Amino acid sequence: MEEKKLEKRLFGTNGVRGVAGKDLTPALVLSIGTALGSMRPGTIAVGRDTRTSGPALASALKAGLLSAGCDVVDLGVLPTPALQYLVRDHFDAGAVVTASHNPPEYNGIKVVEPDGTEMGDEQCIVLEDHIFKGTACHAPWDRVGREVAAPSMVEEYVKAVAGSFPPGTGDGRLVVADPGCGAAALTTPDILTRMGCRVFSLNSQMDGTFPGRLPEPSPEGLAPLADLVKTTGADFGVAHDGDADRAVFIDDRGRFVEENRQFGLIADFICRTQKGVVVTPVSTSRLIEVIARRHGSRVVYTAVGSIYVARTMIGLSTEGTTVAFGGEGNGGLIFPGHQLCRDGGMTAATMVALLAHARQPLSALVDALPQFFMIKEKLREKDGSGLIKRLIEVFSGDSLDLTDGIRINREDSWALVRPSGTEPLVRVMVESVSETRARELYEELMGHIRP
Repeated sequence: MEEKKLEKRLFGTNGVRGVAGKDLTPALVLSIGTALGSMRPGTIAVGRDTRTSGPALASALKAGLLSAGCDVVDLGVLPTPALQYLVRDHFDAGAVVTASHNPPEYNGIKVVEPDGTEMGDEQCIVLEDHIFKGTACHAPWDRVGREVAAPSMVEEYVKAVAGSFPPGTGDGRLVVADPGCGAAALTTPDILTRMGCRVFSLNSQMDGTFPGRLPEPSPEGLAPLADLVKTTGADFGVAHDGDADRAVFIDDRGRFVEENRQFGLIADFICRTQKGVVVTPVSTSRLIEVIARRHGSRVVYTAVGSIYVARTMIGLSTEGTTVAFGGEGNGGLIFPGHQLCRDGGMTAATMVALLAHARQPLSALVDALPQFFMIKEKLREKDGSGLIKRLIEVFSGDSLDLTDGIRINREDSWALVRPSGTEPLVRVMVESVSETRARELYEELMGHIRP
C-alpha cells in the first residue's frame, strides 16, 4: 500500500517551515494550534528544539491549543522522535516547534498524530482548511484548556532506546557524540552511556544560535568531529540535525559515512534476523535493493518524505506484510519494532549494537559494501510539472517510476527528477555502478532538461 502525495498549501514534506518572524509568525502558529485543537480534542503534547525563536512560537502554539479547549503538556526541549514516542503512549496528539536541519533563522511546526506518526497529507489539508476558512473552534471562557510542564518525561524515551539492547552492548566502545547544540544534547550521550559506551561530546550545549556548526550535519561541518574521533581513537562519531530525527556517522578513520551507505549497513544488520520488506523513497540508492535481496527481502519505493515511508509501512503491516525496516538516504531511519518515525537516537544506538555483532571496525564494514556512484544537482525551474511531462515523453522507452517526479530505471543506472515541494527548483539525482555510466546518464538527462 503506497501513500499518495497530495498538494498542500502550508505544509511541506515535513510540516510547516519558514524564516521565523517573517514566513512563520506567532499569528500563523497560533492559528495552527487552534486548528489542531479543533481536530484533535483532548490532551496535546508540545515540545521544541533549541532555536532562539522556539519559546515565542511554542507559546503561540500552546495558546491556540488552549483556546480550542485542549489541555497542554509542555515537554520542553527534546528530540522530535522523543515527543513522538511519548505521544503514542500518553497523548491525543502532539506538535513540535522545529525546523530540523534548516539554518538558525528558520523554524517550523511538525504535527504528530495519536499513533506517533506525523500527520498525513489528507489531514494536513483539513487542518489548512480550518486556518484559511476560519472554521477552527474556540472554547468558551469556562472550557479553555489547562497547561502543565513535564520536561522529565523525556527520560521514558531514553530508557526505551537504551533498553532495546542487551545490557553491556556498548562495553569497551568509545563514541564521540555531536548533537550540534540541538535537542539531542539531552538524549544521545545519555543513551550511549547507558549502553555501556564511554562518550566524548562536542557541541553538546543547547544553543539556538548553533555556534559550533549549522544544524545540517554536513561533511564540512563535521570536520571537528572527525578530528576528535581520530585523536581519541573512538570507534565512531555520531552527529544529529537540530531535532535529532536523523543521525549521520564518522567512521574510526575520520571519514564521513555517506548516508545511503549508512542505511545499507544498518539494513544489512536488521535484515539478517528480520526478513521482510524494506520501505524507502525513490531517491534512495539501489544499494538498498542489493542488501535486501542478499537476505531474501525486497524494497518497496515511496514518494520522498519520511511520512510517506512511515504510512506505507503501516499500510503494508495492516495488509499482513512483514515490514523489516524503513528509512531515507539522508540518515533518517525507521525501526518498526521501536516506533514508526525517523529516530536519530535509535540509529546511534543500533550502530553500537551492529559493531558489537560485527567485531570489525566501522571503516572495514563501509569499505566492504558494493560501490555505487551518485550525482546530485538542484536546478532553478518554475514549471517543474511541465518539465516532468516533457521527460516522460522523451524517456517513454525506458522503465519509468512516476511515484514522485520521474525515475528512469536502467539495468545498471537510474535517474530521478522531481520538483521541490517548497522552492521553485527541481532536484536531479543520477546513480550507477560506475562513475563513467553515472556521468553519461547525467549528461544525457541534462541534454533534455537544458538543451
